[in-house]
Amino acid sequence: MQNPTTTTLGYALFATRWLQAPLYFGLVAAQGVYVYKFFKELWTLILMCVSGHATETYVMLAVLKLVDVVMIANLLIMVIVGGYETFVSRIGLQGHRDQPEWLSHVNSNVLKVKLATAIVGISSVHLLQMFVDVHHTSRHALLWGTVIHMAFIASAAILAYMSGPMVAHTDRGHADRAPAAPAQAPDHASRQHTEPESERHRAAAIPPQPAPDTDAEARIRAAGFPARKVLEEFDQQHPRGLDRDVLARLGKADFVDARRNVVFVGPPGTGKTHLAVALGVRACQAGHRVLFATAAQWAARLAGARAAGRLDAELAALDDHPLLIVDEVGYTPLDAASAGLFFQLVAHRYERASLIVTSDRPLGRWDEVFGPSAPALTDRLAHHAEIVRLDGDSYRTRRAATAWAD
Repeated sequence: MQNPTTTTLGYALFATRWLQAPLYFGLVAAQGVYVYKFFKELWTLILMCVSGHATETYVMLAVLKLVDVVMIANLLIMVIVGGYETFVSRIGLQGHRDQPEWLSHVNSNVLKVKLATAIVGISSVHLLQMFVDVHHTSRHALLWGTVIHMAFIASAAILAYMSGPMVAHTDRGHADRAPAAPAQAPDHASRQHTEPESERHRAAAIPPQPAPDTDAEARIRAAGFPARKVLEEFDQQHPRGLDRDVLARLGKADFVDARRNVVFVGPPGTGKTHLAVALGVRACQAGHRVLFATAAQWAARLAGARAAGRLDAELAALDDHPLLIVDEVGYTPLDAASAGLFFQLVAHRYERASLIVTSDRPLGRWDEVFGPSAPALTDRLAHHAEIVRLDGDSYRTRRAATAWAD
């Protein structure tokens, strides 16, 4: 049992992290100073060019100075956002369309490497400025500028090399502290003893869930799943003709890295949404950002973006999510405009990112949903896709009938 005094003292010490918050706001003020410096340098450059007093060397040096200011500002942003997120408090940007890619897996080691890389870039610009203005730079300054730059490169390389084993050690520590899997329910355990050995072997083909990740739960919450589903809870005996080897392969979530698609086709109640959500959860646990929505919701989202004149920006922003899930294709009629928007979504993500689609009708009948654009849409969707057919009666109807009979 924990000592209350020790716990209170620990909480008090942990609360002192908020003393760092004013430091980061001070860096925000420094960011404003650099914004002022940037526009001042830019205005001076414009005046010199307009007046005809700007030589080629002057323009090059002035541009390099602007680049230098921008790179230092980028460094400040990484320190402000990444440092605050790592050492003070969560910012809660998960799911935000403008969330930086590096922030989703930021930690102290990643932050150190990125800062070291940024410093090397800034040093490179400084050294280039010295060589461009070589006639006004002493050999002594060039020599020491080169030596210092090489020292920055060497230190960044060493830090990057050392961060690899440190991250691996941290991941192993998280895995060692992971809670044990909960005991199986009695009915499931008894069913395992009564099932034929071949059925138990095939059901065990589903790969285990990956080791816990501190950011995985945030990605799962941000994905917008209607409910949390896992592959282990899926009744593989219910759908007829289900290829369990395919299901086991998809359970590794490798299809997301390969930028392949998955299409679940079958009547209502056969588990299409369950499998789509379960694979989405696996993708989140594998480190990928995922977004879930029904076909009607995607149509409304894309239509809203088009009405606002930012459809291209919306499609580009969705590239931050390696996996999108489109549920219930065909359940709600789509007009020609919505069908065209879906085609743009599929075409934009073709060989660029993954889609999981569920539908109650085979691809050959998608002309009933998408009209003339169906052949081109299904061609791009199915080119690099796993088509999984689920046949059988509705699982929900079967359970309701069983309950009524009982």
